[in-house]
Amino acid sequence: MLIEGVFAAIPTPFYLDERIYFRKLEANMARYSRSLLSGMLVLGSTGEAVMLSDAESRDVLRVAAEAAAPEKVLVAGVSRPSVKQTVELAEVAAGFHYDAILVHAPTYYAKQMSAAAVLSYFRSVADRSPLPVVLYNIPQCVPYQIPIEVIAELAQHPNIIGLKESSGDVERIRAAVEATKTAPQRTETVTPVFEAVTARMLTPKVESASTFVSAGDLAGGSALAASAPGAQIKTRTKEVGFQVLIGSASKLLASLEAGATGGILAFASFAPQACQEVYFAWKDHDLELAQEKQQRIAGSNQRIVGELGISGVKYACDFNGYFGGHTRAPLLGITATEKEEIEGLLAGTRN
Repeated sequence: MLIEGVFAAIPTPFYLDERIYFRKLEANMARYSRSLLSGMLVLGSTGEAVMLSDAESRDVLRVAAEAAAPEKVLVAGVSRPSVKQTVELAEVAAGFHYDAILVHAPTYYAKQMSAAAVLSYFRSVADRSPLPVVLYNIPQCVPYQIPIEVIAELAQHPNIIGLKESSGDVERIRAAVEATKTAPQRTETVTPVFEAVTARMLTPKVESASTFVSAGDLAGGSALAASAPGAQIKTRTKEVGFQVLIGSASKLLASLEAGATGGILAFASFAPQACQEVYFAWKDHDLELAQEKQQRIAGSNQRIVGELGISGVKYACDFNGYFGGHTRAPLLGITATEKEEIEGLLAGTRN
């Protein structure tokens, strides 16, 4: 699977009583689908994945996939304490036609997570997962930072295709890119303009009540309902190596310059266009414009995402026309003063 460009790490909307607000999740996914985002991450850190039960996680994955446009790459956060649990949720995601899974190192038995244990965990998941695996390094949440040499070794696995590096360290991005250059190339199916071909683009959508009738049936006097023929997708192939993505919008341009293929960003959940402008200017080799666009979002990202956290992200979504909603306890909401600050920071930011 081709994982490049800007991805939104989406929040999970909740009612005030902490039930999941599925209608708002659908609305958010539909709006992200109308943007130029490459895709969306469902049930990442921004999605409060650790706050959800397994049943709730399955429901969120289903609703998000059903509401997303077929051409958007969908990545599912499926990390669980054990290999068995993680693979089971990966199988659920595959059933809903996700394109890849995001997996971080186990967290509870942190002292026993040696390099050998972490290697075994990721390899075991990748061996059994029906979807390709993207490694997730997020040391601010997981008390373990995946060593570069471990990433390099895991990159040799045929079902481990990339890394989301959320440490915010551009030098780690550079080191990971360099260390995984020898990873095997994969032949991926892409569109004629080298964009990703997703699982949902290749899976005909079954309509509950189709009314398509062929011209031949009409001419012969038959008016039986039939399924509409699926459109043929023109494709080509592309050789793709191990893909490294940044998890911080503040470091997007620097990471792209260091060899990253894109970013999976919480900032893109409420300001996707602002993130895309950095990426597109870089793709067009207009470094001056890319730097200008990067400077516009760096400070806002640091304050809203880096300091105010999930509550800040959710209010930013509310302010910019998406639905963030409430967080689940023990996460606290933000103050009126902080809301006013977010509004000021985003006053000139396109969404």
